[in-house]
Amino acid sequence: MTDLAHDPHGGLPDKRQVAASFSRAAESYDSVAALQRDVGQQLLAQLPATISPERWLDLGCGTGYFSRALGARFPASQGVALDIAEGMLQHAQPLGGAQQFIAGDAERLPLRNESCDLLFSSLALQWCADFTAVLSEAARVLRPGGVLAFSSLCVGTLQELRDSWLAVDGFIHVNRFRRFEDYQRLCSDSSLAPLALHVTPETLYYPDVRSLTHELKALGAHNLNPGRPGGLTGRARMLALLNAYEQFRQPQGLPATYQVVYGVLRKD
Repeated sequence: MTDLAHDPHGGLPDKRQVAASFSRAAESYDSVAALQRDVGQQLLAQLPATISPERWLDLGCGTGYFSRALGARFPASQGVALDIAEGMLQHAQPLGGAQQFIAGDAERLPLRNESCDLLFSSLALQWCADFTAVLSEAARVLRPGGVLAFSSLCVGTLQELRDSWLAVDGFIHVNRFRRFEDYQRLCSDSSLAPLALHVTPETLYYPDVRSLTHELKALGAHNLNPGRPGGLTGRARMLALLNAYEQFRQPQGLPATYQVVYGVLRKD
């Protein structure tokens, strides 16, 4: 059973689809990843000031942007970059930052017990259906005193797009995410001690819907849900979507809000 079992429409996307989608997006990802960079920088700023890891893991490293940031911040440390998407690793490895690049799953880490002092994961764990397993694995591979720092997404993310599609048809067009209350409960129930856990909304603005959907596809984060509609989106339905989304327009453009969860947990 997944942590998303309360969702009557099913859980998160199949991991193989997630891996394939992000692998395809490896070359285009960094060109449209402004939010991802901003969130990761905010997560870096929330690391305990005293942390000085011998070995760190960038969990869900993507193109390796934050593997390189961690390598620069902790130059005397050994770094490991891990991602489920082979295409991302192939893109990241030549750029350096970590000493090892490993294909792996956050729910079943291919690492030894108590082998890391810091697990850093920015905007990757929202794709994991079994967050209990993620926390359990983090507790297993962290040394005593080690820290898990993560950012993720929760319910309310892309709500404007979700509501616009609801006005058009009953299909699932927007990725589903865990509730913030579930993050609170699962972190509290884990063997790790939460130092910080909060949610911060981040809103981006676009001139039109096409700009938003193009960016989601370039990120590899377009609709991957089970239950999504097959085939091409008809012209009439697309026009209905555009009209529905226009209701949200603000002077800056069409808003797309992300509900970003930040968590810092320590292994005592």
